[in-house]
Amino acid sequence: MITRRELIATALTAAVLEAAPLGMPIGCQLYPVRDRIPQDFGGLLKELAQIGYRTIETCSPPGYQKSGFTALESRSPADIKKAVQAAGLRCTSCHYPLRELRSSMDERVEYAVALGLEQMVISSFGMPRDAKLADWARAADESNKLGEKARKAGLRLGFHNHNTEFAMLEGKLIYDEIQRIFDPKLVQGQFQVTTIMLGYDPAGMIAKYSGRILSMHLSDWSATEKKMVPVGSGAIDWKKLFAAAKKAGVKNYFVEMDMEAMKASCAYLKTLKA
Repeated sequence: MITRRELIATALTAAVLEAAPLGMPIGCQLYPVRDRIPQDFGGLLKELAQIGYRTIETCSPPGYQKSGFTALESRSPADIKKAVQAAGLRCTSCHYPLRELRSSMDERVEYAVALGLEQMVISSFGMPRDAKLADWARAADESNKLGEKARKAGLRLGFHNHNTEFAMLEGKLIYDEIQRIFDPKLVQGQFQVTTIMLGYDPAGMIAKYSGRILSMHLSDWSATEKKMVPVGSGAIDWKKLFAAAKKAGVKNYFVEMDMEAMKASCAYLKTLKA
């Protein structure tokens, strides 16, 4: 028998999903609010939930030792998971520099499973400015091997792009080259949609790599102010983007902005259907 409480919870969940693009809970990345983590992690989580976020993406404490995530190193993944759930959230994804996964993949996979993650995301290859296309290719091939380990544990490995990958190198677009090398069964993209500032339409890029984009990072771009602005207040056509994302099989998305912009972005996303 389903209890009244369970029926109410199911109805509330359905209402949240109905208001969210892709029919999925609205998520956010903790990096922009990392300074709050050492002060009041539980309070931060509750505030995000009150705004309307339902999933979060964090960053690996050992890999982000110069930021607020270090404060979580002394806490077990079970303890962190409990705090996240107490706030009414789910932590589904985490960022890792490639160098960290290169040296500690087995330990990070074990941690990710204990935390209840669905995705592990390479936040950066950490390439030097003078890197050659062959260096990018080697890092992409190395990522395939890491992706195999993640898949064996029931996890999916993603790669988060920055503007760096949308530069031409040796006559080729870096992003196209690493996508060529990634095995789509082992490594998929986490698309940073502000490539629009470089002239690359995010909806078009997601359509180009349909079936190969795992998730998205959201923020908007003001062409007049030349800066990032809350989702819904800039140049990105969000209905077009989410329609392309849905067709391409994108699994989730995370707003990545400061707290005030997160509030405005979430309010807009609740009104958007695609």
